[in-house]
Amino acid sequence: MSQVLRQHAEQQFAEELEELKKADNRERPENWALSPWAVAEYLMGGTLANGFQVSAKYIGNRRLMETAIATLATDRALLLFGVPGTAKSWVSEHLAAAVSGDSTLLIQGTAGTSEEQLRYGWNYAELLAKGPSKTALVASPLMRAMEQGKTARIEELTRIPADVQDTLITILSEKSLPVPELGIEAQAIHGFNVIATANNRDKGINELSSALKRRFNTVILPVPASDDEEVSIVSKRVAELGRALQLPGEPPTLKEVRRVVQIFRELRNGQTEDGRTKLKSSSATLSTAEAISVINSGMALAGHFGDGVLRAGDIASSLVGAIVKDPVQDAVVWREYQETVMKERSDWKDLYRACRELD
Repeated sequence: MSQVLRQHAEQQFAEELEELKKADNRERPENWALSPWAVAEYLMGGTLANGFQVSAKYIGNRRLMETAIATLATDRALLLFGVPGTAKSWVSEHLAAAVSGDSTLLIQGTAGTSEEQLRYGWNYAELLAKGPSKTALVASPLMRAMEQGKTARIEELTRIPADVQDTLITILSEKSLPVPELGIEAQAIHGFNVIATANNRDKGINELSSALKRRFNTVILPVPASDDEEVSIVSKRVAELGRALQLPGEPPTLKEVRRVVQIFRELRNGQTEDGRTKLKSSSATLSTAEAISVINSGMALAGHFGDGVLRAGDIASSLVGAIVKDPVQDAVVWREYQETVMKERSDWKDLYRACRELD
């Protein structure tokens, strides 16, 4: 039987979650799989008393994660907010896995997300045959989370139309979901909560109403504070994805990872690392997640069409695709960066030549 392409967090890290349960002797909120302390240990990583090593899922400020976990232990919903690629979805999934043991109660927000996807729908064959009944009702992931005392996840909340977003107000304030067709309501039991994500770039698409904003505690996830932190994140995720995707070839060297991260950080910040040269900024996000994607694409090229060793030529094509989103504006930005920064760095000559060949 073929292995699944991507395991859910609670499957991939089942051993860690089990070891944390054994070591966890602190008070747990009702229906939580782990205590808040153990959830933080799962996210941030560390060594347990028995010597078992828990891997870090989030590399950054521990207090941010503690704030997010503490929010879920109250009656307030959690909104993870930040620029694209700051691990909002990643943190959301791992929080749900650690708190509820189930990260699959997910609603993916899009412009086409309907009220029924948030509340409930109907089995129309059953509805036509027997009329409205509990057996004809199709519960949404949010409704199931309420009934089971688990954590529901809503991705890209600001992508959802504003009138559909406001469906959440009754659920988050009254902890109930009326079903007027049957004259009943679903009531949330202890352990139920909601984690939503939204990004800064989508702020103006379908901005949250004031009433809905008040029902969330917002935790802003920042971009990595330093290049070392970002290099560490990229290296870790690239290694994990390489194993999961069974990419052939050798893991990338730290030098190649650092170069990609440095390019992204400099174009994001509008200046070189030493602050001496001002740069035009790309219209692309150039997030940590995109840096991971560039390295993974390069590994696939090196493994399948090269000798398995990641080199400048393998990275160059993916770099161009990540940076040049606007073929006019970004092409100028990228050409200027090559000529004023890459060309002047003696140890970057190979990457400069590979990028120029593509031009």
